[in-house]
Amino acid sequence: MAKINTVLGTAEPKDLGFTLIHEHLAAGMPGWEFDNWRFDRKRQMAGLVEKLKEIKTLGVSSMVDPCPMELGRIPDLAAEAAEKSGVRIIMATGVYNEALGFPMHFRMMSADDIAEIYVRELSEGIDGGGIKAGIIKTATGGVPGWTPKDEGVTANEQKALRAAARAHKATGAPILCHNSELTPFGRETLDIFGEEGVDFNRVLIGHACGVGDMRYYFDILERGAWLGFDRFGIEAIAPDKMRLASLFGLLAVGYDRIMLSHDAVHCWLGRMTKDIEHLMSSSPNWNYSHICRNIIPALRKGGVSEEKIRTMTVDNPRAYFGG
Repeated sequence: MAKINTVLGTAEPKDLGFTLIHEHLAAGMPGWEFDNWRFDRKRQMAGLVEKLKEIKTLGVSSMVDPCPMELGRIPDLAAEAAEKSGVRIIMATGVYNEALGFPMHFRMMSADDIAEIYVRELSEGIDGGGIKAGIIKTATGGVPGWTPKDEGVTANEQKALRAAARAHKATGAPILCHNSELTPFGRETLDIFGEEGVDFNRVLIGHACGVGDMRYYFDILERGAWLGFDRFGIEAIAPDKMRLASLFGLLAVGYDRIMLSHDAVHCWLGRMTKDIEHLMSSSPNWNYSHICRNIIPALRKGGVSEEKIRTMTVDNPRAYFGG
């Protein structure tokens, strides 16, 4: 059975339990580190541990934080939070999309050069430390309202996808893909991964819940990849009613290769900008506990069985990680 790198050492897929597949402990747009803003680690840690203990009492055992390397990963923060809360945490290697991230150094490198960095973080540790990444992050497309209309998967994003594919083949680590809801590129992502010989059973096409297109969902699922319904609570992007309608429809016709999460962020690094303030104020349920407290009860009320709920929250993450 595959071993999973967590921030506190290795685990087996069977150990994961109820897993939130896409959350963030801390995140910031590139450049936040130059802002005149002090990271109050003690206060942030106290709040983070409180939130993690809350979801642990609700049944959550594990959380994946697929923060890209240039958006504010803090490995030792994750390790301390995991130790104090008892929630298993898995971090990522990988870069963000070209519109909002993707450092120039990476743009000047080849896919093999980037893959070498990913492999090192997966096998030796992040920033020369002992905390290893356990998953590979990719990203394509822009953000509605923040970036110009997507023109397709850029050449640099294609390079990063190939780097992720090669690091996956070298290490066996699964790949988690950020896709824009405005113009999602899940199909194109799988095309590139197919050329690279990636095992689609280890690929999750994220942020699908905001797309609302059954043809898109069928195309992804019928190729053997997983769907991330992983932005529950972000009403500014798509209403949860639409996410639930899509999820009910997929489950009703037999598709259950789906994993759930919120893409919530505990600590925004840097000053609170107007865009982030709007995102948070318009999404009062955007937090780690929303699925347990509100979405799963809605699924039960709509007739979804406990077996299907367990499939999405326990069995699917285990299979995705190689169980």
